[in-house]
Amino acid sequence: MTDDPRRALAEFLRTRRTRVRPQDVGLEPGPRRRVAGLRREELALLAGVSSDYYQRMEQGRDVRPSGQVLDAIARALDFSAEETRHLHSLAAAARTPARPARRYPPEEVPPTTLRLLRATTSPALVVGRFLDVLAWNPLAGALLGAFTEVPRAERNLLALLLHPEADRACPERAATVAELTGMLRAQVAAEPGHPRAVELVGALAVRSAEFATLWARHDVEAATRGRMRVDHPLVGELNLDWDAYAMPGAPGPVLIVYTAEPGGPDDDRLRLLAGLLDAPRATETSTRSS
Repeated sequence: MTDDPRRALAEFLRTRRTRVRPQDVGLEPGPRRRVAGLRREELALLAGVSSDYYQRMEQGRDVRPSGQVLDAIARALDFSAEETRHLHSLAAAARTPARPARRYPPEEVPPTTLRLLRATTSPALVVGRFLDVLAWNPLAGALLGAFTEVPRAERNLLALLLHPEADRACPERAATVAELTGMLRAQVAAEPGHPRAVELVGALAVRSAEFATLWARHDVEAATRGRMRVDHPLVGELNLDWDAYAMPGAPGPVLIVYTAEPGGPDDDRLRLLAGLLDAPRATETSTRSS
């Protein structure tokens, strides 16, 4: 991970440029191409900017592209809406003068959100801006694992899925890891100097070659909704939808809720898991009353 916003912008542009084939944008590939994807001058031509100006952007030099220039580059590279937002975020960080290190307050879950977690009948958890698991209800713990058994510093969705044994519980683990890495990349771009971001990305990159490779791709994802498949040891395979809801106030933690299609087999298995979770409590209550 680089703390230099200009370098982050340069690396993002370079990875995207090298993925676009000339024929995809109406250019003849030509013989003896020594670079993958588009040449810098080809992208500059498509975006309507000077080749020298674009080259300085990819070199991480002090350039301050306007919104119109950024949008032109995004169109030339056929960016998604999320990639375009990410490009603007990186450019904004590159334009901002360096500031003294600031203090970041710890992420906290409001008491009202904790009450909501307890009242929610679906598996639900609160995840911080860098995918740290901050709070969860019992059904989420039964579905995804006992978070309390994991050290607090490792209580992170990406770190848990990068564990060697995660393949058995999550058959589509690799795709989920790629998606979460893209979500983390987008969050880090918004706060590149955050100490938790620096610590987490550094630790994951050292520990996991898979993560290091994905991080170098500079993919970005929006944290809104998705689908997850879990092979649970007690109730079998569960195919669940998840939705992320932003919490009131400043950007940061989100509430993630997992649901199944009502009346379907996944819904039945989720109800069975909830019943198994309630069984010990019912036994304990019965024992106390006898």
